[in-house]
Amino acid sequence: MRAVASPAPPSVDALLRHPSLASASAVHGATSVTACVRAAVDEARAAWRDGASTGDAAIVARALRLLEERGALRARRVFNCTGTTLHTNLGRAPLSEPAIAAAVRAMRHPLALEYDLDAGKRGDRDDLVEHLVCELTGAEAATVVNNNAAAVLLALDTLGGAGNAKKEAIVSRGELIEIGGSFRVPDIMRRAGCRLVEVGTTNRTHRRDYADAITPKTALLMKAYASNYRIEGFVAEVGEAEIADVAHAAGVPFMVDLGAGALIDLAQHGLPHEPTVRETIEAGADVVTFSADKLLGGPQAGLIVGSRALIARMKKNPLKRCLRCDKATLAALEATLMLYREPEHLVERLTTLRWLTRSRESIATTARALQPAFTVTLAPVATVTIEDCLSQIGSGAQPVDLLPSAALVITPTGAKGGGRLLARIDAAMRALPIPIVARVSKGAMWLDLRTIEETDDLLRSWGRFALPDA
Repeated sequence: MRAVASPAPPSVDALLRHPSLASASAVHGATSVTACVRAAVDEARAAWRDGASTGDAAIVARALRLLEERGALRARRVFNCTGTTLHTNLGRAPLSEPAIAAAVRAMRHPLALEYDLDAGKRGDRDDLVEHLVCELTGAEAATVVNNNAAAVLLALDTLGGAGNAKKEAIVSRGELIEIGGSFRVPDIMRRAGCRLVEVGTTNRTHRRDYADAITPKTALLMKAYASNYRIEGFVAEVGEAEIADVAHAAGVPFMVDLGAGALIDLAQHGLPHEPTVRETIEAGADVVTFSADKLLGGPQAGLIVGSRALIARMKKNPLKRCLRCDKATLAALEATLMLYREPEHLVERLTTLRWLTRSRESIATTARALQPAFTVTLAPVATVTIEDCLSQIGSGAQPVDLLPSAALVITPTGAKGGGRLLARIDAAMRALPIPIVARVSKGAMWLDLRTIEETDDLLRSWGRFALPDA
């Protein structure tokens, strides 16, 4: 008997008359719906040519799924359970509620950004935060750009680059660091037009190394804070005050790339001490660059503080306009800096500091609230326990010091195939409505819960967990 050919998929026009797609058009617009229907029909036709048949209902369902995927934002919220508190790939510092409110207000309404309300004329956008930065750091002046790498670039270009051909910047060989994304201090220096002069060795640099390297071509002495690594053992480095003495005796500025940007002594909150911007200024640095979105706890930005004369030169550099921040960033930064004026409430109000100072006991309480739901879902294939662990501060801050924490630990029950199972669990967690990003270590999946303060959203998302087929 001759086989009956399966019907070809219907036309796009015919499918668009389906009630579900007509309703979708009212919400998403005809253009998007038509594009998704066309893609679903193309898939069905390819299957038909291979001998398979796809019904109209299946094509409509596929078009609606494509429409949902098309409308999904790529900048999605995630649960950071990696154990790295300020995770570069997950957005670093979370903003405080006052900063969020300030950013929303700035995005929604006109803002006195570069307008002096007192004088009724054009102003300087740095004026929004400069007074606060100077108050909190003891610096004479400040300017803001879009991240710390930009701050370093602008400072180097101003002090030793454009207009100062063949000028030299002296840096210890042990501080020629590479930050995230393979960006290196020597590369930034080269882009800024500075000639790098390395002094000392990888593990030991002395005061005389700086002094002996100074020539009439020297534009500045620079110290790059080793915020994302640490050398231990037979080491020697020169402190800021000594380098400042050498630089000032030679009549050249001393610049410090501080990186993490601590505005307070973290030791008073039980955390490892991190050099503060004020300490660096008081040690004699003429220019200090640092991030706003690390230990400072604000939006992505880079700050440059220091000598009034040198900051004025940087503000006149054409690069400054290329690297400037937008109004939402500056509004969020101003609100963040305002929190530091009330240090008694800082742990409560600054999200970053609240996360970093959470006790192991508090985190374990969160773990106990989550454990039952995870246990029920994974019971056939894995056990879920609560274990002590250590969190990192992260994002170029405190590379060695760790914080006591607690984690949910998912361990496969089978003797074989544990690695494949963990990969499936990892993929399923990343596919949740709000993805969970964790880490695999010692043959188990570890969910460090330091950044999880409330469990409701995570439990709702976990309720959609579905383990993919092996």
